[in-house]
Amino acid sequence: MIIVNLDVMLAKRKMSSGELAERIGITPANLSILKTGKARAIRFSTLESICKELSCQPADILEYREEES
Repeated sequence: MIIVNLDVMLAKRKMSSGELAERIGITPANLSILKTGKARAIRFSTLESICKELSCQPADILEYREEES
């Protein structure tokens, strides 16, 4: 399973979800879907914009964990 750690990076950068959404040009609702891990896909261009604004790497936001049986 893929875990989205966007909330962790936002906290580290002291940035609100709304501010990030505005900076990268997506709706706060779509960012919330991504942040809560409910998104089924993310465009590389969106991931690139997030990484640029948060000065981080994709691995800082996305993490793979094996599902528990």
